[in-house]
Amino acid sequence: MDRLELLENWLKPQFPSTSYALAPASADASFRRYFRVSLPDRSLIVMDAPPEHEDCRPFIHVAELFRNAGVHAPHILAQDLQQGFLLLTDLGATTYLDALNQDVAAADALYAAAAGALINIQLASRPDVLPDYDEALLLREMRLFPDWYVSKHLRTELSSTQAEMLDKVFTLILQNNLAQPKVFVHRDYHSRNLMVDGDEPGILDFQDAVYGPITYDLVSLFKDAYIHWEEERLLDWTIRYWERAKKAGLPVSRDFAEFYRDFEWMGAQRHIKVLGIFARLCHRDGKENYLKDMPLVMAYLRKACERYRELHPLLKLLDELENRVVQVGLTF
Repeated sequence: MDRLELLENWLKPQFPSTSYALAPASADASFRRYFRVSLPDRSLIVMDAPPEHEDCRPFIHVAELFRNAGVHAPHILAQDLQQGFLLLTDLGATTYLDALNQDVAAADALYAAAAGALINIQLASRPDVLPDYDEALLLREMRLFPDWYVSKHLRTELSSTQAEMLDKVFTLILQNNLAQPKVFVHRDYHSRNLMVDGDEPGILDFQDAVYGPITYDLVSLFKDAYIHWEEERLLDWTIRYWERAKKAGLPVSRDFAEFYRDFEWMGAQRHIKVLGIFARLCHRDGKENYLKDMPLVMAYLRKACERYRELHPLLKLLDELENRVVQVGLTF
């Protein structure tokens, strides 16, 4: 019996006297799939998370944490952990990315709402509730870059000198990241995981949440792999978040320049990781559609490397890998 049949057999008893229609809603970069259950008076979402690949318990745990923080996360209406099925409230069919592609003028309002929800999540933070975004995890993520982007995607191997340089840059990035104040971190807080559902964003795909650097989710939101904003606008949004975060009592630096540096160095870690993840999704999982998003992620990484002297060796490596001429702009 395939997964869809198992899902249908599990759903039927949930609606014993009601007819419904089942249709694909979305799939993400993991093994999870989502289906929309259309009922006469409402719609719901069912998550299909094969238990040999996915564990539903973190999703349930984080959904409760986020709802208790006052943000719009789905309610779990029914569950079967053994089979890997969850029945959820429906946060709508329009992602932030969909809405922005239809009406870019909505950006300021949407991002202000997303920043406000993020602040609420961060205000609810406390240690020992979510896994630590520790050195081992941050480094393991960055190792995806040489292992998948360089080796599998570019089909090349680093020289011993290049590998040593990369390790040194990783160490510098980790030192910055680990020195930042810690909060709850969604880990994929971007336009494909935020839904337009009233005044507050619906928040999805939070099952990998951790306790880690305060700038991480802001990077995911503003330096999104799937949509580009001009730096002037990005800077304005970041300042507005920083002002609201200070006023709310979050542990952000009192100096915006220092906060923005942390934001950019956190971005370097994330973009190094994402390049590796996109390469792995393509070459291991056959999801070639992620390749089209690589240039934007690489552009973010290059911009940070150009700006900070300590990251210039990484820029040089990127140029060597792409046979490009080094171009170093404004530095700090």
